[in-house]
Amino acid sequence: MERTKKKSKWSYIKKNKSLYILLIPGLVLTLVFKYFPMYGTLLAFKDYNPMKGIMGSAWVGMSHFESFIHSPNFSILLWNTVKLSAYGLILGFLPPIILALALNQLMNKKMKKRIQLILYAPNFISGVVIVGMIFIFLSASGPINQIIGSLTGKNFMFMSNPDYFRSIYILSGIWQGMGWSSILYTATLANVSPDLIDAATIDGANIFQKIKNIDLPALKPVMVITFILAAGNIMNVGYEKAFLMQTSMNLPASEIISTYVYKVGLQSGDYAYSTAVGLFNSVINIILLFAVNNIVKHINDGKGL
Repeated sequence: MERTKKKSKWSYIKKNKSLYILLIPGLVLTLVFKYFPMYGTLLAFKDYNPMKGIMGSAWVGMSHFESFIHSPNFSILLWNTVKLSAYGLILGFLPPIILALALNQLMNKKMKKRIQLILYAPNFISGVVIVGMIFIFLSASGPINQIIGSLTGKNFMFMSNPDYFRSIYILSGIWQGMGWSSILYTATLANVSPDLIDAATIDGANIFQKIKNIDLPALKPVMVITFILAAGNIMNVGYEKAFLMQTSMNLPASEIISTYVYKVGLQSGDYAYSTAVGLFNSVINIILLFAVNNIVKHINDGKGL
């Protein structure tokens, strides 16, 4: 039986060898850029000396992890990262779905394409440009403060106050990525059978009833997968935007693990310690991914990622 199974596998591979050849570039790129760099994670367990190299440096075990966990910055960095990402996930999860449902109701195809083009455009704007726009609009002499000042007579220091940082970061992120994130949901709704919609119309269903009984059930599998992937990535807040939005006044809210790793590793040159912090962050992500997937399995009738 085993020989026949092996023969059938080899015969299948030979029959579809052209497809397997196409896999080779992807596999090579994955190995070179994803798996080979994992060798560098050894730095997290070493007292790294550039003159001795990774293998020649002294082994210190979990010392760097213990130093990070017991450092006064640990709780601040952890909670800032969790809050920024969790609020972003919770507040940013529904807008793309609502947008896709709204676009799906538009009957004028030309108008629909124009609106989609306008909404997709912010996704292609560089993060540096987005942050520059934020500083211009929210500066003390910016247009938003001018409007607020004309109404209340007061100006708000948005970029200097830690209380405003998370709201600005999350809302600007939703604005930038909402249109692009809705593509997956829009494509799913485009595959809904028109017969179901026609039948619901004949039965006298209104727009909200159609959304509830046809559109949302069609979107449910995509929503579950998207939520699992987003929740598993909850600790991976990109450092670029957070770092660019940082000022000396909003650091209590804007300093997160990724910006801390960048400063300690590249600016201070403590590569071993920064690697340990980054690895700690990655391990938490993996744990969260499996935890959320298991929770969704029970909620979603045993169907996980």
